[in-house]
Amino acid sequence: MRRTHAIAAAVLLSAGLAAGPAAAAPQTIPERTERPERVVAQGPDDICDYTNRRPNLQQGSSGAVVQQAQCYLNEAVDADLDVDGDFGGQTRSAVTAFQQCAEIVVDGRVGAQTWSFLSFWANNPSRPFC
Repeated sequence: MRRTHAIAAAVLLSAGLAAGPAAAAPQTIPERTERPERVVAQGPDDICDYTNRRPNLQQGSSGAVVQQAQCYLNEAVDADLDVDGDFGGQTRSAVTAFQQCAEIVVDGRVGAQTWSFLSFWANNPSRPFC
């Protein structure tokens, strides 16, 4: 029985290959999309420029990456944090409040999802949001 299925598959495959590209389903080319009205700030135009690294952060983390997160929190939600590079209790509380406001996973840590939302919200001209 297994051999019958293998032979049938080989016959169908060779029939499809013998028919050539004309037998293949036609490809649709997507319509050209319009350019955005304005470019979102990134890189050197970022509102906070302590670093471009985005590692996972939690209470006890420190350094320029924490300063970046603290700056983003201040810009995005008026967290009123000292941008001191120390991920302490106040920073954790601000992260938790931001996550609740953004309706994302609330864990008090800054991971990929939180970085993404923070960066977008902090660089949005309509900030602060919460």
